[in-house]
Amino acid sequence: MNEKTGFFRKPAVQSLLGSLISILIGLLIGFVVLLLINPAGAGAAIRTILLNFMTKSSGPALMKALGNTLVKTSPLLMCALSVCFCYKVGLFNIGAAGQYEAGAGVALYCALGLHLNWFVCLVAGMLAGALLGAISGALKAYRSVNEVISGIMLNWITLYLVNTILTAPGIKDPTSPYTLTLSTTNPSAIIPSFGLSALFANNKTVTIAIPLAVLIAVAIWVILTKTKFGYELRATGFNKDAAKYAGMREKKNIIITLAIGGGLAGLGAGFLFLSGYMQWSVTQTSVPGMGFNGIAATFLGGLHPIGTIFSSFFIQNITDGGSLIDKAVYPSQISDLISAIIIYTCGFAAFFRQMMNAFIAKKADKNEPNANAVAEEGGKK
Repeated sequence: MNEKTGFFRKPAVQSLLGSLISILIGLLIGFVVLLLINPAGAGAAIRTILLNFMTKSSGPALMKALGNTLVKTSPLLMCALSVCFCYKVGLFNIGAAGQYEAGAGVALYCALGLHLNWFVCLVAGMLAGALLGAISGALKAYRSVNEVISGIMLNWITLYLVNTILTAPGIKDPTSPYTLTLSTTNPSAIIPSFGLSALFANNKTVTIAIPLAVLIAVAIWVILTKTKFGYELRATGFNKDAAKYAGMREKKNIIITLAIGGGLAGLGAGFLFLSGYMQWSVTQTSVPGMGFNGIAATFLGGLHPIGTIFSSFFIQNITDGGSLIDKAVYPSQISDLISAIIIYTCGFAAFFRQMMNAFIAKKADKNEPNANAVAEEGGKK
């Protein structure tokens, strides 16, 4: 085996190539759909979706738009880490959307109703998400309730519970379906910027949540791969009975895993709503897409905490880019279609790896007779 084929056999390289193939397939199909709707502007539309903030003409406008994308990337990254962490332990946390809702509801209640500072509100939102995750974990551990079923049910229960809580006087704006703005109601609840906003044309919604999310991703990778705690969690996910035989507390590990996953999603909601970027609508009847987009970012990132940093930015970038296309001609949901196709093709990651390994093996077999001939000739000399 030569160095080139050995390089392409590395799991990290194959995961990266699989993700790139998924992105290309998604963009290609999205472009075909744009062509079917209106061929004249399809090229400009797909460029806008991809470039997003780079389509802005001036430097300040570009930096401000980039800041807005990063503000929404940090909660998406946290939801992706929530799904990724649980998946590494053998659990599918589809309840990240509900945990995100719980984090948003409690964080905003503490900020607008109790007038607490940003740090307390952020921690409260994280604990609310962790509690909801722990409920799914307990149902899984003690009653064998599939976490997907309990997660989906809790998503809807939490949505309407949060809507009810945030309609309280002093929290909801009486003239609109949205909660009050933090900047005028409780400025101390806004996550500080510490000078970051100046880098993005004084975009006040850019806060330390962005670098914090990246640091948390690195911390999750360290916990899962470099600690005894992470090893026990992964061992429980691989084989619950074997972990129990080895003396590990498998039920406790399941609950802890989903609680951590829920805490990450709840923290992501705090990162967004405590930045002052947007308010919660108490009349919404659909589960926020942030938790489900986290699934896309997780699989596109190769189920790796570091990979989710880049995939989360990409998913949010094309989502924001989709909102900039000409809506009189194309639906803005085209970016959601591209994301959905990428998720679907990510499901073929194992197939892509198998194809790459088959191609490498075939190439190695083809080169092996030549190598043997050279070796025999050298032996004769």
